[in-house]
Amino acid sequence: MKTIKLTMAQAVVKYLSAQYINIDDEIQPVFAGVFAIFGHGNVASLGQALEQNQSKLATFRAHTEQGMVHAAVAYAKANKRQRMMICTSSIGPGATNMLTSVALAHVNRLPVLLLPSDYFASRTPDPVLQQLESFSDPTLSVNDCFKPISRYFDRIMRAEQIINSLPVAMQTLLDPEYCGPVTLSLPQDVQAEAFDYPEEFFAKRIHYIRQAPLNNRELEQAVGVLLQSKKPLIIAGGGVYYAKACETLQQFSKKYNIPVAETQAGKGSLAWNHPNYVGAIGVTGSSAANDIAQQADVVLAIGTRLQDFTTGSRVLFTRKKIKLLQLNVGHFDSIKHNALSLCADAKLGILQLDQGLSGWKVEKKWLALAQRKIATWHSYYDQITSIDGSTSAMDNLPTDAQVLGQIKRYGKASDIIVCAAGGLPGELHKLWRTEQVGGYHVEYGYSCMGYEIAGGLGVKMAEPEREVIVVVGDGSYLMLNSELASSVMLGYKIIVIVLDNRGFACINRLQNATGNRSFNNLLKDCPSIDYEHSEVNFALHAKALGAESEKINNIRELKPALNRARLSPKSYLISLLTDSHKASSKGGFWWDVAVAEVPFDANSKNIYQAYKKAKTKQPY
Repeated sequence: MKTIKLTMAQAVVKYLSAQYINIDDEIQPVFAGVFAIFGHGNVASLGQALEQNQSKLATFRAHTEQGMVHAAVAYAKANKRQRMMICTSSIGPGATNMLTSVALAHVNRLPVLLLPSDYFASRTPDPVLQQLESFSDPTLSVNDCFKPISRYFDRIMRAEQIINSLPVAMQTLLDPEYCGPVTLSLPQDVQAEAFDYPEEFFAKRIHYIRQAPLNNRELEQAVGVLLQSKKPLIIAGGGVYYAKACETLQQFSKKYNIPVAETQAGKGSLAWNHPNYVGAIGVTGSSAANDIAQQADVVLAIGTRLQDFTTGSRVLFTRKKIKLLQLNVGHFDSIKHNALSLCADAKLGILQLDQGLSGWKVEKKWLALAQRKIATWHSYYDQITSIDGSTSAMDNLPTDAQVLGQIKRYGKASDIIVCAAGGLPGELHKLWRTEQVGGYHVEYGYSCMGYEIAGGLGVKMAEPEREVIVVVGDGSYLMLNSELASSVMLGYKIIVIVLDNRGFACINRLQNATGNRSFNNLLKDCPSIDYEHSEVNFALHAKALGAESEKINNIRELKPALNRARLSPKSYLISLLTDSHKASSKGGFWWDVAVAEVPFDANSKNIYQAYKKAKTKQPY
């Protein structure tokens, strides 16, 4: 057996560089590159290995560890979980800075490979700089925090252990059911140790995404349920997108006259003007989708974990006669809500259902009802996004809905909208008119403030030919904006639109809705020696980071500003003041947010009583 002598770090880079994937008969590297912030622990050994292999595995300099993982996760999502990135950090704070983003990847079932540095396996120089010592267990480090948020975790204590660990890491990253973050913790002395590795370990490997079909018994049961259905509804989740099943679903729903509603992750599975589209569902849903959901006798949920925002905290589908079918590649998700489990790849599952349902079709009156309701919703959209109504945007601060309407009116079908947290994802879910698959990129599984700009960078790296438009509130911008500088440095242009409502306006509205007075959310309600000077000039800040920018005075200036942004060769930020109190009034559904049982005034008492009444509609 031929061997090659390499350090563990060199072997890791050489192995990862040899991993390829077949995507629609095109062979591409699995890993598009490595986001790295070097420090002690990864600069000497892993840094050396990356520098030596730049032609095969590009290394990108980031500005924050959290931001670089956000970008990597967004890249994987935009690539339908088939291509991904690696992130490496130093020990201590470098590693822990990644934890928030890794949790986000885990919640959203998105793959990313983490290579945080760790203490010395020999323990000779302990305690080293930035090492967190456990008083009772010397084997623990801060990297153990990655264990509950990683799909696979290993601490490489001997150089030869990667021969077993790296193939498992690859299998996990590319498995449709188990994919998610993988963490290989690399002690800094072991990175530098040499070993005679088998040469064949580094042979080029071509991977394929596994597609699991439906079990015959599950298929028969599901077909039997659907054949008895008079008012079925499909809920499209992110699994439809990842399985490349959007066109298949479009054809299936049209063939059988079944309305289709969308989750945040599934939005864009159908174009907004598809005849079977009824819009977003749940807490941030359209009134059309939620009305249809409350009348449906069978719900076929495809590729969704049915989180509380989709189910209205388990109130939307509680009728005794309703039947729930869960088509999901993951067993863990397919059995939720006591559903009839259909464990399979979304595309294969839909095709198998199509064969079983041949000759059956839902009566047209059910779809006609759905079409009337979505037509009413489209009229509401025109009204709520207009800037020419009685409340002129020239004289009043614009709402989020009006800003989104302007962006869409003067945008292109190929644009990709990116967002993550606050009130904007709710307005986007209800109101954004997605025209092309992949045109809607909103992280709402973890709803992580700060994802937006870094996520926009990752999306642009995945889709360099499409315009990426990041919409972000001032609160999220201030939490994490440094990857705007990375986008300029790396030449991946994004357009960032900051809606400045001077605080955490979404949570302020929730605070008021739960019976509380405004407190510590809007800047005017926070301790400050000078409220006026607490406002931020986001345009100047973006310019300091190297981007082009401008602050506009009203929403009518947004169209020409967007035109200038499109013409700009580098990242461009537009900021404008927006209304902190108004949100779209229609659509949506109840959401379980615990209300204080001991009220402090008449208003909070009434809200608590209403909350108790709403809780009775939950199944338990």
